[in-house]
Amino acid sequence: MRGDDSTSGPITLPGVLAALSDTTRLGLVRVLADGHERAWGDLRVPVAKSTLSHHLKVLRSAGVTATRKEGTRCFVRLRATELEDTLPGLLDSVLASAAALGSGDAVVAANPR
Repeated sequence: MRGDDSTSGPITLPGVLAALSDTTRLGLVRVLADGHERAWGDLRVPVAKSTLSHHLKVLRSAGVTATRKEGTRCFVRLRATELEDTLPGLLDSVLASAAALGSGDAVVAANPR
């Protein structure tokens, strides 16, 4: 059975821009941009687990991601549709620029899809 999504914050331009201003968070969004939900343990990030938790909380609070618990595991997904509805074109533009510059390249998924 699927767990419930945890509450994400409201999507605002200042909140999203602040959340995406960090290269680790930008890398997490780039990984999640493929549309697949990922378990936190499947995210390979060059930071401590507590720091990863902080980055995921910032993204969730800004409304960029949603988190779902299932048993003892937590899963995260990008709220791409909601972001596009609220801030049309922003996510695509930021992701294209980040890819061109290599921002967030250190973040990868353990099980790429």
